Amino acid sequence: MGYSRQAMKGVSWLGAFRLLFRSFSYIKLAIIARILSPESFGAADVAIIVLAFVEIITETGINVFLIQEKDDIDDYINTAWVISIVRGFLVGILVYLCSSLISAFFHSTDSQWLLVLISIVPIVRGFINPSVIKFLKDLEYNKQFYYKSSIAIIEVISVIFFVLLLRDASGIVWGMVISAIWEVMLTFMVASPRPLFSFSLNIFFKIIKRGKWLTFAGIFDYLYLNLDNIIVGRLLGTSSLGLYMRAYGLSLLPITEISDVFNQATFPIYVKMRNDTERLKNAFFKTLMTVAVCVIPVGLLFYMFPREIIRVVLGDQWISSVVVLQTLAFYGIIRAILRTAIGFFYSLQRQDIVTKLTAINLIGLAVTVIPFINLWGLVGAGLSAVFGTVLSIPFTVYYVNSVLKNLKTDA
Repeated sequence: MGYSRQAMKGVSWLGAFRLLFRSFSYIKLAIIARILSPESFGAADVAIIVLAFVEIITETGINVFLIQEKDDIDDYINTAWVISIVRGFLVGILVYLCSSLISAFFHSTDSQWLLVLISIVPIVRGFINPSVIKFLKDLEYNKQFYYKSSIAIIEVISVIFFVLLLRDASGIVWGMVISAIWEVMLTFMVASPRPLFSFSLNIFFKIIKRGKWLTFAGIFDYLYLNLDNIIVGRLLGTSSLGLYMRAYGLSLLPITEISDVFNQATFPIYVKMRNDTERLKNAFFKTLMTVAVCVIPVGLLFYMFPREIIRVVLGDQWISSVVVLQTLAFYGIIRAILRTAIGFFYSLQRQDIVTKLTAINLIGLAVTVIPFINLWGLVGAGLSAVFGTVLSIPFTVYYVNSVLKNLKTDA
């Protein structure tokens, strides 16, 4: 099978998963948004944001490293598993210890218990069998579809069940815990080899050496995606945070999920063709154009019919986030198109470029988010995200051209 057909196969399977996942997520959101208030959602958002931050600052880049390796990766699995377990405990303990300070920062007493509860999640996830990454590495997209779909379905069902049972935001976190337990069990059932508790210092340093840029890129990307959320929660309260992040989830995630599908499908294929400059270049630009054609209509749909979408999915109590939804729709379009370059850079082991670009995004957001929020409230937070994304456009174009020229020279 040629790489084009493999790419289409990957997009089809991964796209099917994203469609299934997003459909179930909207059903989940439509149900629990009519039970929980924006303030309850905001308290849960605080816990999720903090967990994501601690996970990012301890990121090792294992998954990207394993995909980048052209040789068999079985020798790396044991060490990767040990690293993952240790990291999981580290993340969980840090979240637990900082729970009271974080809840005080956000002026949200409700978030403290949620932070304690969510600290279980990374500890459980640390035991995931790293061999599961072979589904993507070996282009077995059908296995990735069934694996991810089962996890998504379990999480949606668990969250709905616990929210209906408990009638508060802890139901969201309990759903995450159940989903994490299921994922660990599933990886040992469907992925091989099963890891052993064995550690190689040489492999550890090899992973960390290549992953250092991924760690920095992850931190910058996290701050770029969440700094506006943090400032909104701090300045405007958890109720406003709940409104802002539901608008974010409605408009941005469906758009960026399209680009994420293409990135996941094309990254391992780019790795396989990185010694063929012309094929790599053509594949990248085809992906770029395809993503643009897909995301622009979706973004315009959210811009033109925000009120109707909010009423159908969330209900009337969320209607005040209409303008925020429109603003974030433009942000989603620009970000999704620019993100097509990430898999391209990763395939060439140019994590340093991804780090620089995310740093530029972050700078644009950081210098505008507080003044924009003071001027325009929640809409200002969305506008600062748009500004940070637009700022990186010329730099992205420059780095793509520079890398392509170097490839031609090397060839």
